[in-house]
Amino acid sequence: MRKTIVFDAVNKPTEIEKKEVVEFLYHQLENYGDPRNDIKKAIDYSIKEFASFGGFTMLLKENEQILAAVVINKTGMSGYIPENILVYIATHSSTRGKGVGKELMQKAITRAKGDIALHVEPNNPAIHLYKKLGFANPYLEMRLKR
Repeated sequence: MRKTIVFDAVNKPTEIEKKEVVEFLYHQLENYGDPRNDIKKAIDYSIKEFASFGGFTMLLKENEQILAAVVINKTGMSGYIPENILVYIATHSSTRGKGVGKELMQKAITRAKGDIALHVEPNNPAIHLYKKLGFANPYLEMRLKR
């Protein structure tokens, strides 16, 4: 049976649970991921391990195995910048194309208050799911890296 688990400022994961989520995202994001330390920082932000606006990390599990995970951080803004940013979402490679990612995304969208932004590479196959769920691409993002 599938269950949804939410970690936030009130319901924080243990260090073992946090490591499990970091490892899951690190491996399942494949070439769309980041270093483990960056993934951990996003989770820590979502659960307010340091001064932040918070957010949440949500898991979809079955028989204690993570099927999908999402990390959403609150931005502290609204209107001109969305209230939330979807930092990471990944499904286990064995469940892709079976609606697991869509199920988790719908739950995350329901839980998040306000608008949600996300970054996605143009060749990422998940872009089709995001469009089906109502995400649009009204802007071209540009970054100055320092």
